[in-house]
Order: sequence, then structure tokens, then C-alpha cells
Amino acid sequence: MLKSNLLKNLQSRGFINDCTDLAGLDDLLEQTKITCYIGYDATASSLHVGHLMNIMMLRWFQKEGHRVITLLGGGTTKIGDPSFRKTERPLINNDIINTNLASLKSIFSKYINFSSNFPDALMLNNDEWLSKLNYLNFLRDTGKHFSINRMLSFDSVKSRLQKNDPLSFLEFNYMILQGYDFYKLNKDHECILQMGGSDQWGNILNGIELTRRKNGKKLFGLTSPLLTNSAGQKMGKSLNGAIWLNEENLSPYEFWQFWRNSEDNDIEKFLLLFTEFSVEKIKELTARKGHHLNEAKIILANEVTNLCHGKIKTTEAFKTSQAVFNENIGSNNLPTIEISKEECPPNISIIQLLTMSGMVKSGKEARRLITDKAVKLEGKLINNISGTYEINDFVDPQKLSIGKKKHFNIIIT
Repeated sequence: MLKSNLLKNLQSRGFINDCTDLAGLDDLLEQTKITCYIGYDATASSLHVGHLMNIMMLRWFQKEGHRVITLLGGGTTKIGDPSFRKTERPLINNDIINTNLASLKSIFSKYINFSSNFPDALMLNNDEWLSKLNYLNFLRDTGKHFSINRMLSFDSVKSRLQKNDPLSFLEFNYMILQGYDFYKLNKDHECILQMGGSDQWGNILNGIELTRRKNGKKLFGLTSPLLTNSAGQKMGKSLNGAIWLNEENLSPYEFWQFWRNSEDNDIEKFLLLFTEFSVEKIKELTARKGHHLNEAKIILANEVTNLCHGKIKTTEAFKTSQAVFNENIGSNNLPTIEISKEECPPNISIIQLLTMSGMVKSGKEARRLITDKAVKLEGKLINNISGTYEINDFVDPQKLSIGKKKHFNIIIT
């Protein structure tokens, strides 16, 4: 039975997957405030919804008065995390890493208060210390504490080797460097807890063991389950395109629509993980079905979008969805897809519009949708598969719709 309000809250919401010593961490949280961290590599210009669980965990820790550290992997990104990957990550140059880091900073600032008025929150970059390591000294002072036998026992490594997928020496070093991060944060900032997704379990254990061997201190690891929907599909970058947290990668309207269109069986889970409503209120919101559950979906979309994009963008997204639902044409807040005039024939077919815009993957899919009466242009049903349009008709945005849930403005420039 957990005693600390924080862990009880996280457990009741579904955040906790595993912990190195749950009872010990629970006792500690009852007695004092701690410092904890989560690390994020800069492999893309935005984080996605799969990362949002851990960000919300940091947010809950800060709300309870604990010190939180967001660690940006400017150094480890240069190698790439091999955890549960089939192939080695492509190496990213420094310019792209720095651009990605700047973008990630803006995302964290939406969820974590880094002002001096709150308990101290830090945003650090591990490149500040990893790039300064002397290789020979590092091998002698740190490498000696890592057992190859133990590292080979981790599921993230075994899964690669059992399939005869290569694991490079470069990737093997990633585990050592991430373990060193935890040791460094404990030494410099008294950080005693690392959190992450369940796929990071082996990397977290490395840092705990390294610190124990180097200075005898006890650290903790806490993981969350990987985010899946009610069908058991992993969410993030792989399911129907990425649900990015950055507005440049995914518009607030599309972000809002994702949550509004969630499956009925996912609503309670998403409200628990991604909003700050009490568990009791969430149970109440999801207890009734029918149109009441649709109201809960709108509440979910508004709350999650407000945290990520702010109140103004959330209101715009909601109003746009209402306008689209009521067949009001030409909403300026719909996502806009631009097609280059140079790539278009003088007269463009509806099939070409759908494929060139990326709304469908193939001409075959476009034909099927038109046959199924699922395509509209400016609110008018498209019945003619062979219909064409002058490209000058798209100098101003035209609303192209697929079914009831996918709506975009198309413009040819």
C-alpha cells in the first residue's frame, strides 16, 4: 500500500510500470522533496504524444514541490539510442541537433515551470559534459564499472542479437554514456530518481549501478508503460502518422482533432494520463455513454490542447471543428496543404489533388473514396472520378474533405 500522495496519484492514473524500489521511493517521498529527471534525445524537431506521459510525470512531480530536471541529449543524440531498434539510428549532424534542441526547449516550457517562483527546475544538455570527456580516462574511471555480460542480458540488447541484427560498438557506448548522465546529475545536483518509458529500463539500471559502484549512493528508477490505444497499438510516430507536440509539425487543429476522435474505450485512459482532473471527476465524465461520452471527448481535446498550445489556439481549434461539422466552408484555421504549381498540369484531376496533397497514399485509394462518396470539395460531394480543375481555381484556399474527420485547405502556389 503506497503512502505518498504523489505515487498514489501516479499509480491510480496508470503512470507506473516498474520501479527499482517502489516501497523505498514511497518512504522517501513521504519524508522529503527530491530531485528527479528524464532525458530526451534530439532525434527530431518535435516530441510526439508517446513522450507526453513522461512529461506529465515531471509536471506532477513539480506540482508536488519536487525539483525536476529536463535533460536534453545533445551529446547522446550524436550516437543514438539502440533500445529495441532493429537497425542503427542514422547519425545526425550538429546543425540539425542544435535546431532540434531549440525546438524541444519550447515544448518543455509549456509543461514545466522554469521560473524562479517555482521549485527549481533545470533544463540541461548532456553535451556540456559528454563532449569534454577524455576517452582514456573515461574508459579507466567509468568503463571498468560496466559488465559486458550484464549489458548483454538486457532485453533491448538481446532482441537485436537473437535476430542476428548488428549492434555496433558506437551503440553499445550509448548505454554507458546514459548511465554516466545519471551519475553526473547525482553528483552535481543530488538527483536520485530517473524516470522514462519501459524501453529505458536497462539504461536506467546502468546509471543506478554505476553510481553505486563509484560512490556507494542509492538511486531509484521509475518507468511508465509505453503508450498504447485500446487496440494495443503503440502510439507516437508509428500509428497513422505522428501526433507531434510542436505546432510546426502538426497544427493545433489537427492535434485537437486527434483527441476529439479518440476511440470510446480510450477516453478514460487519456483523461487520466493527459489532464489534471481528479480521478473522481474523470470517472464521472466517462461513466455515461452516448452523447455524454462525446462531450467527454471534447473536454479531453480542449484540456490536452490547452496544455500544449494555449487557450487561444484551443478555442480556434474548437470553433474550426464546429464550423466544419456544420458544413461552414472556408475556415481559415484548417491545416493548409500547399502544392507547387510547377508540379501540376494545367488541369488537375481530383485524383491528383488527393495524392499530391498527401491526403491519400495512392490513386487506387482516392478512387475508392470517391466511389464511396467520401470526398468533398468546398462542401460539394465529388461523384466524377475523371473530373478536372484549373490550377488557378486553387490560388485561394479550397476546403478538401475526406469523410467526416479529415479536412484541409488546398492551395496551389
